[in-house]
This record gives sequence, C-alpha cells and structure tokens, in this order.
Amino acid sequence: MARDPLIGIVGKPSAGKSTTLNALTDASAKTGAFPFTTIDPNQATGYLQVACACGRIEGGKYKKLCKPNYGSCNHETGQRSVPIMLLDVAGLVPGAHEGRGLGNKFLDDLRHADALIHVVDVSGTTDAEGKATRGYDPLRDVEWLQDEIFRWVEGNLKGRWGSIVRRHTATKSTIVATLQNQFSGYGSTTDLVNRALDEAVPKLKERALENWDADDLATVVRAFTHQKFPTVLSLNKMDHPDADKNVSKIIKHYPNEKIVLTSAISEVFIRKLVKQKYVRYEEGTEFLDTFEDFEHEGTETDCGLKPLDERLKARVENVRDLVLYRFGSTGVVQVLQAAADILGLVPIYPVKNIHNFGAPEAVFRDCMLVKRGTTVAQVAKRVMGDIPIMYIEGLGGLKVAEDDTVDAGKNDVLSFKTGPRAK
Repeated sequence: MARDPLIGIVGKPSAGKSTTLNALTDASAKTGAFPFTTIDPNQATGYLQVACACGRIEGGKYKKLCKPNYGSCNHETGQRSVPIMLLDVAGLVPGAHEGRGLGNKFLDDLRHADALIHVVDVSGTTDAEGKATRGYDPLRDVEWLQDEIFRWVEGNLKGRWGSIVRRHTATKSTIVATLQNQFSGYGSTTDLVNRALDEAVPKLKERALENWDADDLATVVRAFTHQKFPTVLSLNKMDHPDADKNVSKIIKHYPNEKIVLTSAISEVFIRKLVKQKYVRYEEGTEFLDTFEDFEHEGTETDCGLKPLDERLKARVENVRDLVLYRFGSTGVVQVLQAAADILGLVPIYPVKNIHNFGAPEAVFRDCMLVKRGTTVAQVAKRVMGDIPIMYIEGLGGLKVAEDDTVDAGKNDVLSFKTGPRAK
C-alpha cells in the first residue's frame, strides 16, 4: 500500500452512510430519508484512535510535549487521533452492476478503496432501495451488496475474456501476470492476485488459462473481490426496537465477518452537543457528562458546560439509556478501528532526532499509517521520497536495516539520515 489507505463507506440509500461519515469526521455530507441524497462521492478525513508512542517512551515523560501536526493527542489517556481518508459513495441498489441507479458510476468510485465499511440498516425500516417500510430483512442487503461488487468486476472481465486469453497465449505470460494486468485498475498487486488464487482453487495456477470455464473465472473473481475489498459490517440503528432479532440473524449467518453495532445518528447528536458545550464526552465510550452531573454553584463557569433545557435533557437521557449504557458506546469509533484492523494498519512516527524526538517544545509531530509488515525501506520512500538515505535509526539510536519490517511497537519510531549513498 504505497499510498495513504482509503476506506470506502458503502450501503443502500438511507442506511446511514453519510451520517456515519459525519460521525467519523467533521464533514457535512448531505443526509436525508430518501434515495440518492449523495450523488457525488464525499471524501473526508476521519480520525483513527491509536495508542500514541508518547505514552510508552521513557515512562511517558513526553506525553505533555506531544503536539501532532495533524489530528490530536489526549495527554491524559494517551490516545492519538490519526487522520485516515474516507470515501462515502452514493447508495447502491440491486442491479447496480448493470447501471441501475447509476450503479456503475458508484461502483467505479470504489475501485481504489482498500477496505469497505458496509453500513446496514439493521432496523429493517428501509427496503432494498432505501424506501421506508417495516419488517424488511437486512440480511438480504449484506448478500446482494457483496454480489453486486462481484458481478461488477466479473462483468468487466467477461466481455473481454476471449481477447484476454488470446493475448495471454501469444505473450506466454503467467496466469498471475495476466490477471494482475486485468485487476491493476482496481489497485491490485501481484501478491493480492496470488492470495486470491490460493483462496479460490490453488490448482488453477497450474491449469492453462484457455481451459478455464465460466465457473473457474467466477470463483477467482469472487476470491479477488474478497481479498481486494475486505469488509466490516456496520449494523446501524442498533437502538431500534426491531434491531435485536436482525442483529442475531446476521451474526449467525456471517460468523467470520467483522461486525460492529452502531448508532451513527447518536454519535452525530453527541458531537454537536460537545461543540455547543452542553456535554463532555469521551469518544468510543459510554462516558458522557452534562452540567447536571457536576457539583457546582449553579453557574456554567464551574464545569465549562451549559445547562440543558428539558427537551435536550430528555434526548440525552434517551441516548444514554438506549445506546451508551446498553451497548457501551455508539460503535462509531470501533467500526473505523475494525476497518484498520482488517487492513493491518499500524502507526509509524518519523522523527528528525531519535534522541529527543524533535524540537524541545514538541515531539511526535507526525504519524502515518502503514500496513503491518511494510519494510523500513518502503516507509523511508513514503516519508522522504527519492532523497538518498545514508542510514536509518530506531529507538536508542540503533541502526535499522532497510529490509526490517514495522509493527505496532516495533520499528515504529524512525529517523532517516539523508546524504549520498555509498557506491
């Protein structure tokens, strides 16, 4: 993953995709209870919560000096908000791969996504096209959306399969090279194609491509989409009375999928109150405090919060009882964390000086997300570009080899010394 990771937010109209985007960012995506509120894809910066390096280096003595250039660091909890790019695509409907509902355009917007968050209306109050109803089975949404992505990629190949096979035979290419050439437009890699073949039928690598039938191609394409678009299921509107039975059904049907229960609209509501100084809130938890929760003398200056009127007080108590206390959080922070986990993303801290981690008044200014197992040389390329690197230092001033790999807590604080390379 040479570029910054991109998480796509997908689902049918009115499932809560744009509300989820707003809950994860400061974006102002249009929301509405009608189909195709989103037409053009909304790209915005979300913030992934990670344990900052400032909390574990030398007993945490650098905590108060940690001042990120982007995002933020909570000096009390040691949690850092690291920017990550999100893409909210207009709602998909059955038949999208055939162009229904502008589906081909919307699917095409997703081609460079590294992982997907599929927002599912688990309340069952919207049908397959996002229209209001009751008693709809959201399990169908999970099934048909995965199928739409598969059929979109398959359709792009099927029409050209004859010429692909003829070119493959004429150039005497390997099966992996031919498939990578076809999948490259989706941001594929040779390693990803190999994994897809291994997941499908490893013996297909040994069979001549001209002997593949339609079922062989479909099996490989389905494995490719599974590898290329790993997906987190965000079961949204979890506080609706009809949600419980649908949640149980989906979890039972997809026991191996990453599933997170969410209430995106509750997160948006809470964050608005935070900005208006009505509540104090610890993101990703059940902890929400109001003016009435503090011992005070009756003025907002005592706790920094404004008193709630009766209408707002009732809404806050409702969110506390039906969402925060019952589920432990709104789930929004957790769904982004789940997407980062399936990609194996870890934070890396490039610093100028490995001995004081930057200027005396501030440390750990920068943080980037890379895939676990990325080499130190690849990180250097991302950070420094084509500038020659003489050597690389890790914690303690120890030299780090370029082919060493990075992980959380391993080779994650790096200093790059530039200069002419030795011949």
